[in-house]
Amino acid sequence: MNSTHATDITLRGVGVCCALGNTALHTLLIPDHLEEKFYVGVLFALGSAAMLVVAASLTAFRRPMAAWLAGALVSGGMIVGFLLSRTVGLPHGYYEPGWEVPYGPLSLLVEGVFILAFLLWLGLAAGVATAPEPPYRAANASRRTPAAGPSRRAERRIVRGGKPDTLSR
Repeated sequence: MNSTHATDITLRGVGVCCALGNTALHTLLIPDHLEEKFYVGVLFALGSAAMLVVAASLTAFRRPMAAWLAGALVSGGMIVGFLLSRTVGLPHGYYEPGWEVPYGPLSLLVEGVFILAFLLWLGLAAGVATAPEPPYRAANASRRTPAAGPSRRAERRIVRGGKPDTLSR
């Protein structure tokens, strides 16, 4: 196992834990929000279901780009919704005063860490996708220059007596 593979597994594990934590936190709040503002409770339920699918996809798929993107979008949307609901409010007069401790800070934490893990994974995936180019000198080191002596083609033109072979041209 190389370090890239180990880092990929670690970042996926962090993503899965954050997605499951996000699901658990929002699932606990669904009943209260369904009573308070129905559409907010539905959004919590949809976000929780989406993050559950993301967690399963991160563990099951060999190329999890779609899962990472979906999880980052849902997490980003939840962060924006949280901030809007505490500043300018959401449609139909929904406004939350305060942080709703411990759920608010914990959900912001797992959503932020998920996005951070996705960005790190994205950088890792970009680094693996492109092979590094060799430095200029290393790339040209195999070429022979006139100062380095005769090329193999020229060496083949010399016959056994040390005289050039004029017929082989």
